[in-house]
Amino acid sequence: MSAPASTRGALLARRSAVGRTPALLPQLLLGLACAGYAVGAGLGWGSVRLALFMGDFGLSTAALAAAVSCFLFARAADNRFRPAWLLFSFSSLMASGGNAVWGWYEFVRGLPVPSPSLADLFYLCFAPPAIVGLLVLAKRPVTRAGWVCLALDSWLIGGSLLTLSWSLALAHTAHLADVEGASVARAALSLAYPLLDIVLVSMVLALHFRRASVNRAAVNTAIAALALTVLCDALFTSPLLRQTYHSGQLLDAGWFAGSLLLAYAPWGAGRAEDHAVQERPVPRTTSRPIAGSLAALTPYLAAAVCTLGILYNVIEGRRVDRVVVFTGCTVVLALVVRQGIMLVDNIALTQELAQKENHFRSLVQGSSDVIMIAAPTGILRYVSPAASGVYGREAEDLVGAELSSIIHPDDLGAVVHEVRRFLAAPPAEEPTTRIECRFRSGSGEWLNVESTVNRHQGGLILNSRDVTERVRLQAQLQHNAEHDPLTDLPNRALFTDRVRRTLGGRRSGDAGTAVLFIDLDGFKAANDRLGHQAGDELLIQAARRLQDSVRAGDTAARLGGDEFAALIVGDGSREQTAREYQVHEIADRLRLTLSRPYRVGAGEVRVTASIGVAFAEPAITPNDLMRNADLAMYRAKAGGKDRVELYAPQMQAEVVRRSELAVRLRTALRDGEFALLHQPVVHLTSGTVAAVAAQARWRSAQGILFTPAEFLRVAEDSDRTAELGRWLLEEAVEQAADRARAGHHVSVAVRLSARRLLDKAMPFGSVEALLTRYGLPSGALMIEVSDSDPRVSFDELEQRLVALRRLGVRIALDGFGSGYAAINALRRLPIDVLKLDRGLVEGVVESARLHKITSGLLRIACDLGMQSVADGVDVPEQVLALRAMGCTHGQGLAFSGPLDEYRLRRVLVRGDFPVPGGSIAQQVLTGGSIPLLTGSHTETPVPPT
Repeated sequence: MSAPASTRGALLARRSAVGRTPALLPQLLLGLACAGYAVGAGLGWGSVRLALFMGDFGLSTAALAAAVSCFLFARAADNRFRPAWLLFSFSSLMASGGNAVWGWYEFVRGLPVPSPSLADLFYLCFAPPAIVGLLVLAKRPVTRAGWVCLALDSWLIGGSLLTLSWSLALAHTAHLADVEGASVARAALSLAYPLLDIVLVSMVLALHFRRASVNRAAVNTAIAALALTVLCDALFTSPLLRQTYHSGQLLDAGWFAGSLLLAYAPWGAGRAEDHAVQERPVPRTTSRPIAGSLAALTPYLAAAVCTLGILYNVIEGRRVDRVVVFTGCTVVLALVVRQGIMLVDNIALTQELAQKENHFRSLVQGSSDVIMIAAPTGILRYVSPAASGVYGREAEDLVGAELSSIIHPDDLGAVVHEVRRFLAAPPAEEPTTRIECRFRSGSGEWLNVESTVNRHQGGLILNSRDVTERVRLQAQLQHNAEHDPLTDLPNRALFTDRVRRTLGGRRSGDAGTAVLFIDLDGFKAANDRLGHQAGDELLIQAARRLQDSVRAGDTAARLGGDEFAALIVGDGSREQTAREYQVHEIADRLRLTLSRPYRVGAGEVRVTASIGVAFAEPAITPNDLMRNADLAMYRAKAGGKDRVELYAPQMQAEVVRRSELAVRLRTALRDGEFALLHQPVVHLTSGTVAAVAAQARWRSAQGILFTPAEFLRVAEDSDRTAELGRWLLEEAVEQAADRARAGHHVSVAVRLSARRLLDKAMPFGSVEALLTRYGLPSGALMIEVSDSDPRVSFDELEQRLVALRRLGVRIALDGFGSGYAAINALRRLPIDVLKLDRGLVEGVVESARLHKITSGLLRIACDLGMQSVADGVDVPEQVLALRAMGCTHGQGLAFSGPLDEYRLRRVLVRGDFPVPGGSIAQQVLTGGSIPLLTGSHTETPVPPT
C-alpha cells in the first residue's frame, strides 16, 4: 500500500475508534446494571424485604425508564416508525404499572397478590401495544398477495406455537381449571398470558424476517428486548415455575434486562449504527444470505412444529384434543393457501423474468457495442455477438481467452493500473470507470476501443465500442492544427513548442542548439510573374529540400509565406566554437540547396535563400531565440541576400535604435522638422544649371541630420511614407513657383517611386491641383520614376504617366542600368529623360567593362532622342569620361552638393559652374539646356517603399 493510502487508512481507523468510544460506554453501563441485578437476584438480595422491593419496584422503575425513553425518541423521530415507539412506550408503561401494583400488595401492604387483580389488567395490556408496534416496524408488502402471505405466515407461526403449547401445557392448565372449578375469569386469565405470549412470539419471528432496513440496529435491539420479556413470561406461566415463584428471584433479572434493553434501543443502538454507516462501507456479500433462506423455510418450520405437537399427543397415548385438531387443520390449510399464492406468484415472476431476459438478450445481441464479462482471474466468460462486427472475431473464439491477450502490450500496464484502482475504490463513490486502449482485431490490426467498466461479482463488465475513426480524426485535426497545410511541415505554433521543449528539457544545457530562419529571396517576384499555383509548387519543393537536409532529430518548419525555419538540436559533444562552425556549415549547405534552380511547370525558376542563425544561450527564452534568428535573417537580406548571417548582440541594439527613430519620425512632420534641399543638375558642356533635384532632409530635435536613405528605411508605416511623399511634392512645387516668380525659371525634379505614384493616398487630381494652386508653368515639374519594384503593374503605371504628361509634367526614368525592368520600361513608358544609376557612374573611369556598358546605355538614350543625366558625378575625371560618351547632364559633388533655398538662389543668379576642359568640351559636344532634369542623390539609392 502506498504511503498516502496507508495514512488515509490510519486516519479512518482513528476516526472509527473515536466514533466507537461514546457508543461503548452506554453498552458497558447497561451490561453492568443487568449483571448487578442478576447477581443480586441470584444471591436473594440479602433480605426478603429488599428482594421484594427490587423484584417489584425495581422492575417497575426499569419498565418506566423504557417507557420514557421510547416516548422521548418518538417525539424526536420524524419517520413512519414513530407510532411503533409510542406503542412500545405505552406497553412498557403498562408493565411498569403492573409491577407497581404487585409491589403495592407485596411490599407496602404485605399481602399476597389476588388473582385476578389490577396487576393482571396491566400485564394483559402489555402485549397488544407491543404486537401492533411490531406490525408497524415490519416491512410493508407492496401487493395484496404480500399482505395475505404476511397474515398467513403470522398464523402459521402462531398456530404452530399454540398447537405445541396446548399439547405441552395449556391443555393441562385448562383441565385443572375445570377440575378445580375455577371461575371463568380465572380460567381465562390462566390461558390469556400464554396465548398473548404466543402471538407476541409469532410477531417477533415474523418481524425478524420482514423488518425494514431503516434504523435496523435499534429495531433489532427492540426485538431482542421483547423476545427476552416474552421468554421470561413463558417461564413464569409454566405451572412448575409459577407455583414456586416469588418476587426478587433470578427470573426478574430477565424482565429487568429486557426493560433496560428496550430503553437503550432507540438511542444507543441508533447512534452506533449511524457511526458505522458513516465510517465504513457496507461489505460486499458474494454468497446467499442465511436470513433469506430461513425466511423462505419459515412456513415449513411452522408446519413441522404443529406436526410435532400432534405427534406428541399420539406418542403419549393421549386423546387428540379438538383444539389441536382444529389448529392443526387451519395451519395446514394456511400452508396450502400460502403455497398456492407463492406458486401463482412464482409463475408470474418466471414469466416476467423470461420477458426481461429476452428483452435484455435482444438489447445485448442487437447492440453495436461489445459487452464482455471477465471473471476475477481475467478470463472472458461472456462476449456479445457484436464482437464479430466490431473486432472481426467471433464471440465463441474470445470466450475463455484472457482479457490481457487482446490488449496492446503498450497499453496493458495502464489498463491493469486503472482496473486495480477502480476495484479498490468504494462502489458508492465510483460505480463505473472508462478505459481507452487498443484491441487486436481478427485481421491482426489494432483498434482503438473505449470501454465503460462496471463491477460484476468480483469481476468486470466491459461495454466496449470501436473509436478508431474518432481517434484518427482527432489525430488528423491535431496534425492539421500543428502543420502547414501546403508543405505539411510543422507550423509556427509547433515549431515554437519544440523550441520551448528543447530549451527546457534534459538537453537544455547542450551546447550548439541553434535556430535557423530562412527567407527565399525573389519568391514574391516569381509568384507574381508565374502565378500563385506555380508559387505554391515552388514552396513545396523548397520544403522538401529543407526536410531532406536536416537530421532526424532536428525540426524543419514553415512559418508563413516564403519564410522557413529549422531547429538544430545540440548534442553537447563538441566545444562551442566547433559546434558553431558546424551549424554555420549546415546553414551554408542549406542555402546552396535552396538556391538551386526549381523545375516549375515547363521552365526553371531561380530563387536564393537568406539565412539567419541564432544559438541558444543559458536562460534564453524561445521567443528571444527566435527573435534573434529573425534579426540575423533580416541582416542577411540587408547585406545583399543569398548569404548566412550569425546573430550578434549589436543587431538588437540596431533594432532598438531604428524603433526609436521610427517613433520620432511619426512626429517629425507634425513638428516641422523636415527641410527641403535642392541639388543642381548641370549641363556637362556649358556648366549651366538646367534643373534642380528636390531632396528631403530631417533635422531632428536632437540636431541630427538624417538623409532619405536613413529615415525612409525605418518608415515602415505606409501612411507615414505617403504623408512624407505628399509633403515633399507640395513643398517642391511651392518653392519652384516662388523661384519662377523671382525670375529663376528652372525646372524641379521630384523623385517618387512607381508604387507611390499608383498609391490611392496620392490620387491623380492632387498633382493637377498643386500645379493650379501655385501657378507652376508647364514643363517646370519632372517626376523621377524608380522601376525597382516588381509588384507594380506596367499597364497602370503607363496610364498614370501618360495622364501626367498631358498636364505638362516631364517623366524621367531613375536608376537606369540597375533595375530588372529597365528595357521593358523604355519600351512601354513615356520617358523623356534617362538618369544613369550612380553605380555605373562610380566605376566608369576605372572599369573598362563599366565604361562600355555606360557608353552603350547612353547611345540608346541618344538614339531614342532622350536627354541623359548622370547621377553621382563627384570627380572631374567622371565629367570628362561621361561627356565623351555623349552624356548631356550631370549631378554630383563635382559641381555642388544639396543646397538650401538661400544658397540655391545665389547659384541660380550666377547661372553656371566651371566645367573641366571647358574649351575642349565645346568642340567635343554641344548641347542645349533640357526643360527638366532630375537631381542626383548623394546617398545610397533608396529602395521603393
